[in-house]
Amino acid sequence: MSYKKEELKIYWNKINYAFPILNDTIFSDCDVAEYEEVQQIIIGLGIQIKIRDLVFIHIEKYLRQHVAPMFWAKFMKVEEEVKGFQLFKSAVNELFEAVTNFSGMLQRLSILNNSCSDSKPIYGEKDVVSGFKQLVRATLLSQLPLDFQIIINHFYKVSFNVFDNEYENSDMGEDVICAGCSNECTDCNCRYIVKVFHETNRKLMELQLLERLTGQVLTNFIQMRIESHIQKLCKGSFYVSHISFLENWLDTTVMSWLTRIYCGGSSKPSPDDKNIQNAILKFKQKLSYFLYYSYTKLRIDQLFNIIIEYPDSQPAVDDIKLCLEKTDLRTTLCKSLQTALETRLLHPGVNTPDILTAYVTTIRALRHLDPSGVILETVTKPVRNYLRNRDDTVRSVVSSLTEDGAGSELAEELVKYAAEIDADSDRDEAWDEWNPDPVDADPTLESSERRANDIISMLVNVYGSKELFVNEYRTLLADRLLAQGAINTEKEIRYLELLKLRFGESQLHYCEVMLKDISDSKRINALIHQDKEIETLNKKFTSNAMILSAQFWPPFKDESLELPEEIKQHFEAYTKSFEALKGNRTLSWKPHLGNVNIEIEIGDKKLDLTVSPFNATLIMHFQDKPEWSIDELHKVMKVPVTILRRKITYWQSMGLIAEKNTDYYVLVDGSDANKANVATNQVQEMICEDDETESVMASAHDQREGELQVFWSYIVGMLTNLDSLPLDRIHQMLKMFASQAPGTECSLQELRQFLDTKVRTHQLVLQGGMYKLPKT
Repeated sequence: MSYKKEELKIYWNKINYAFPILNDTIFSDCDVAEYEEVQQIIIGLGIQIKIRDLVFIHIEKYLRQHVAPMFWAKFMKVEEEVKGFQLFKSAVNELFEAVTNFSGMLQRLSILNNSCSDSKPIYGEKDVVSGFKQLVRATLLSQLPLDFQIIINHFYKVSFNVFDNEYENSDMGEDVICAGCSNECTDCNCRYIVKVFHETNRKLMELQLLERLTGQVLTNFIQMRIESHIQKLCKGSFYVSHISFLENWLDTTVMSWLTRIYCGGSSKPSPDDKNIQNAILKFKQKLSYFLYYSYTKLRIDQLFNIIIEYPDSQPAVDDIKLCLEKTDLRTTLCKSLQTALETRLLHPGVNTPDILTAYVTTIRALRHLDPSGVILETVTKPVRNYLRNRDDTVRSVVSSLTEDGAGSELAEELVKYAAEIDADSDRDEAWDEWNPDPVDADPTLESSERRANDIISMLVNVYGSKELFVNEYRTLLADRLLAQGAINTEKEIRYLELLKLRFGESQLHYCEVMLKDISDSKRINALIHQDKEIETLNKKFTSNAMILSAQFWPPFKDESLELPEEIKQHFEAYTKSFEALKGNRTLSWKPHLGNVNIEIEIGDKKLDLTVSPFNATLIMHFQDKPEWSIDELHKVMKVPVTILRRKITYWQSMGLIAEKNTDYYVLVDGSDANKANVATNQVQEMICEDDETESVMASAHDQREGELQVFWSYIVGMLTNLDSLPLDRIHQMLKMFASQAPGTECSLQELRQFLDTKVRTHQLVLQGGMYKLPKT
């Protein structure tokens, strides 16, 4: 059918009337009856599909050139939160109004689309209205400005402050400024903000723009609020569990606020709207994970301080334990705590007892945090390596094991271990409570060993040998027994019995003999003092000996001291009496050990002091002769000059001896003594001099050198026959020929140090890397 040009022009004008978008406008007075006529014209011409597609092309052009620029023009970079709030509200209102203006045209377009035979999706949607909304979203997002998040963030920040204030400070009381909107209470704007907030979110939901436009901004904003809330609530507070408060805050404040966003102001989503329910549920899961993650990160940063304060900080450890099950931060925790321990603990500025205290607390806290022991094993490896290289670690551990008072944690562990042995003997293994190790556990270690190791076992395992600790305890016990004036054997026996449970009876048999020597010495002293010769000698001064079984005690420091003749006579008489009492046994005196109670009268003063045998011998010589040179004292006392110079300073500090000239000392007479700057009460209370707190036992180095001395005869024989040998060859031959001798665990480094000592004392000559005997 052919149409005249005038008819086609009339038809086109009517189509433009029904679809004004073809002329770049959206307003039309076309009613239903008028459109029926236009519809028939379009169908009669057979151009339904072409008109539909043409209309959508013009709609897309209009949205791109007018609606989207108008919307994004509001998204300015502003600092004021209230201004940003108003701009976003205005932008959404104008967008909603512009989209609403298309409603009449969309109805007519829907009727037209239904008459099309191609069943073509409209921008991927089934109907015209959904396709139009998809087109609006696509057009807007295609022109997204860089800083669009700023005013969206301002909008939700202002509204969240109002909502948060409503929950936390519902009663303003006498406050002048509203915490929600920051206006004066008489000019509070919170109701208006809440109203605008709900209306804006409802419009965005209708446009299906809420999630796409604000989703990431909302997520970032809420995560920031969660972090700031955690910091505010939990910073530096370890003594209360915070996780339940945080979970409650997330539910009552954050999720309630989000629900109102998605539901247009309603506190609950519609039961029929599964999409909204799923969206809110997914958001809650994401935010819950972020809450646990942020809280755990904060606690990991504070974990060193939490451990130091354990067990007072146990609520914080419980929170971390719960959060680790919900997050994947075990590796982060291990690395962070390991770094904190190395930085704050493992350096020369920290005393070994303090490191041990922190180590013990770390073991307790991490055992509570992770009963499997995997985290403990990983984190404390650097601590164990560091302690192994400290010279005083063993002594510090043993000292702490046998300390009195509530402050000794290792002593408490020792008592606790004894109680647990009794409890464990009646307890069957709970097979139904078994749990596998975490995936990061070391597969080379037995699970039962990792879980069963107690604190003392872990300290012993630092060195891998009980013998080292037992020997150190022997030395410590010897020091304590020899240093105490009144020995509390009951206390020492109690500790010994506890240590037997830990290290075994055979290991501590020597210590039993040492304690028995103390009680036997009291009995033998009482018997010897009944001897008539001793009774006669005791009229001048009395003596009590501590009789020790030489083979059971650790080696003593080897120091020389020649006692005055009258003291030697007294000791000889005591020895004869002992031999008469014990038959085939005798005494070998250690004159430099023990204490001497002396009474000194000088001028009007009378001093009662307890000093070492060395200082007593020194002052007794000044009783016979008031002036001595250092060389004269050296000949009489058989003591090196350097030691004499050091030891004589004690009597100088007491004001009883003065250095008249270099290395020439005189006894201070009564008049000079009055000028001494030493308080009488201070002197009378003094028990021992400053350097007498040193151990009387040989050091571990000295003991080891004594053990290595057994090699000396072998080395002399080698060098006599072979003239000269290098270090490696000597070491190999010693392993072959001296393998049965005690103390043969001699490393190459130890042998080098031993031979260098012999070189310094001129017993060997080192020439070109070869050792040989000096020529005689």
